[in-house]
Amino acid sequence: MSDKQLKNEIEKRRTFAIISHPDAGKTTLTEKFLLYGGAINLAGSVKGKATARHAVSDWMEIEKERGISVTSSVLQFNYGGFCINILDTPGHQDFSEDTYRTLMAADSAVMVIDAAKGVEPQTRKLFKVCAMRKIPVFTFMNKLDRDARDPFELLDDIENELGIPTCPMNWPIGSGKEFKGVYDRQDECVIVYSDTQKGTKEGHAERIPLSDEDALQKALGESAFSKLMEDVEILDGAGSSFDQEEVDAGMLSPVFFGSALTNFGVEIFLQYFLKMTTTPLPRKADIGLIDPVSNDFSAFVFKIQANMNKAHRDRIAFMRICSGKFTAGMEVWHMQGDKEMRLSAPQQMMASERHIVDEAYAGDIIGVFDPGIFSIGDTVCTAGNKFAYEGIPTFAPEHFARVRQMDTMKRKQFVKGITQIAQEGAIQIFREMNTGLEEIIVGVVGVLQFEVLKYRLENEYNVEIRMDTLPYEHIRWIKDTGIDPEKITGTSDMKKVVDMKDRPLLLFVNSWSIGMTLDRNEGLELEEFSRN
Repeated sequence: MSDKQLKNEIEKRRTFAIISHPDAGKTTLTEKFLLYGGAINLAGSVKGKATARHAVSDWMEIEKERGISVTSSVLQFNYGGFCINILDTPGHQDFSEDTYRTLMAADSAVMVIDAAKGVEPQTRKLFKVCAMRKIPVFTFMNKLDRDARDPFELLDDIENELGIPTCPMNWPIGSGKEFKGVYDRQDECVIVYSDTQKGTKEGHAERIPLSDEDALQKALGESAFSKLMEDVEILDGAGSSFDQEEVDAGMLSPVFFGSALTNFGVEIFLQYFLKMTTTPLPRKADIGLIDPVSNDFSAFVFKIQANMNKAHRDRIAFMRICSGKFTAGMEVWHMQGDKEMRLSAPQQMMASERHIVDEAYAGDIIGVFDPGIFSIGDTVCTAGNKFAYEGIPTFAPEHFARVRQMDTMKRKQFVKGITQIAQEGAIQIFREMNTGLEEIIVGVVGVLQFEVLKYRLENEYNVEIRMDTLPYEHIRWIKDTGIDPEKITGTSDMKKVVDMKDRPLLLFVNSWSIGMTLDRNEGLELEEFSRN
């Protein structure tokens, strides 16, 4: 393949994550994108009530039962000459760590907001992660098919709550039963929608230039027409104007209004979004920035998922390709394992559906069979040009429990199950210093993870467990400064443990105990998170 062909393939790629507070309509929007790309023919019902179909991006049994996304799905489709990789993230706050890792693999983010509610708590948390990475954030103001807040209020809400200026690219005409369509500010025309059948592509959209006042009054009615003309005047005189450089730097969010459920405004959003997003960008490694086009193949692992296929009990390592071209069966160097290996059974996903891929390029996400050697944050590259990408930080758990299996005969399945789930990054497991895995302490970022752990151990590994919550709320990794962890003098509410990589840690019930422990042990240094 020539350099020009490689460049063309990589420049076609767009890789983005979708983030939102639960129930803002993120999964519905994802499905509509897939409909336009021809990847699916009929969208599922997210909660599975009306039709017993489930959202295509939710595959784990517990997700289908509860109607929430608890793992990140990876979906790929083609549209308008682009090859698009969507990373669908869990909306629930208890799964923010999985979302953080997913954002490490994305080049931009689409933030879905419920237009009746505005910015919600989880939107704030997820936006902060995007801001930390300085990635472009595009806003889709959803659910205009229901009664919504005033659009000017919604823009103020984003600017005040998230601290990012906004630039509305289109403008809604009414909401709820009065939602007539949107005004495209760039084309200066109004797109009037007619009702569509749920789950199908857009039925009919008529474009009327803003200058054709007679046609607009007829289509919208006198009241909606007058309100639109007033709004257009205010918009043109106030607010931030579109600036691509500001968008690229994550300092300006283009805003689009629409309804994912009825497909109003979805395709316009997709078309504009693809024009405004960047091709895969250079990534930081220990040898400097790695160019996606001029460097050989390289990728990093951002997610590991066990048991995606119950029949095979397999583990898939999801990799973001950062440079070059991947071909099936190629030999790569695993930096953390310090050895050469072949990436076997490479595949791309459509939720739990997969197909084997022969080739993939920078920007793409592939899943490879993991025999238990990969960890989150690992780098693979060609043996002739070795380097490692920056590690992915591990969030400090905030809730802890002691976990035991009920049936002592199932010890082996218990250890295997809990270790595999921990390797996925959903939970962290610890044991007391100088003990084996008899006593396992599980730490999680959100309490719902305990429920998922129990469910998965019972359903995937056939192991019943007992869980006793522990009072610890603070965790600190011990920095290697030559101090013997066993000789550390602490407080009565402190526990010494080690993690899966045998790194020593301290657990505390009270935050003030951390300062006291530091005072009592000269030279002791503690860290709030560990890098994988």
